[in-house]
Amino acid sequence: MPLRSDQCICLRRYEYSESSQILALFGRETGLFRVIAKGAHRRTKAGESRFDGGIDLLDLGQAVMTDPAAKDLATLTEWKLLDGHLELRREYRPLMLAQYAAEMTGLVLHENDPHPELFDLLHWLLDELPTARREECFAVFQLELLRITGFLPELSGCISCGRPIDTGRVTFSPQLGGLVCGDCPIAPGPRIASDARLIRILQTLLRLPRADGIPQRLPRMTRAQTDPVNRLLAEYLRYTLGHELRAAAFVV
Repeated sequence: MPLRSDQCICLRRYEYSESSQILALFGRETGLFRVIAKGAHRRTKAGESRFDGGIDLLDLGQAVMTDPAAKDLATLTEWKLLDGHLELRREYRPLMLAQYAAEMTGLVLHENDPHPELFDLLHWLLDELPTARREECFAVFQLELLRITGFLPELSGCISCGRPIDTGRVTFSPQLGGLVCGDCPIAPGPRIASDARLIRILQTLLRLPRADGIPQRLPRMTRAQTDPVNRLLAEYLRYTLGHELRAAAFVV
C-alpha cells in the first residue's frame, strides 16, 4: 500500500495498549484523520524509536502513514517530532486554551477534508499562546475556525431584520445562528444576553488584515473582554454541534 507524508498536529490521543496509540491527527494537506501507531512506546536496545517514544497531544511532527482515505484507521509508520511546544506546557492557562482549540478543531472538521489555512492558523496559535498575546490570539482563532468551516454565526446585525446593532443589550440565539434585536421575536430555545460593545469587538476581529492567512494588528485584549467572547462561542458550538465541549469548562 502506498504511503503518504504530511506535517501534522496531534489533536487527540488514546493509549491503545502498553506500546501502541490511536491518534487523531490534523495534516496540513490531508486534513483530519485517525491512525494507529503500533509500538509507539517501544524502543530498540539502542534506544531508537520510529515514533520518538510516542506522540503527545499538540505535538507537531512529520508523519508517514498509509493513505487515510483508504481505511477508517490508517497506520502510522514514522513520526519525526518537529515541535513539542514545551513553552506551552509550562503554564496552565495556555495549555488549557491549546487543548480547547484542539478539541474544537477536531469536532468541526470532516475527516480527509484538507484545510491548509486552518492548519497554519492552529500552528500560529500554538506558538502564540505562551506569549502575552494569548487572549486576543485565541479569540480570533475561534472566529477564523468558524469562518473557514462554515459555522460562523451572523454577527453583523439582526439575523431577522438585518438592522445593525450598535448600542445596548442584545440577544444571541444559537438556534437562529446569530443576533436578534429587541424588536424581533426570538425562536424558542437557548438565548445568550450580550452587549453591543462585545459584538463590536467580534466584528473588529473579523475585519483584521491578514498576511498569508494569519491575522495582523490584533488589538490587545484582557480576559474581561475575551471571557464573554469565549462563553458566547462555546454555547453556540455546544448547540450547533450537539456535543459537549469538555475543555470549555477550564477556559470560560
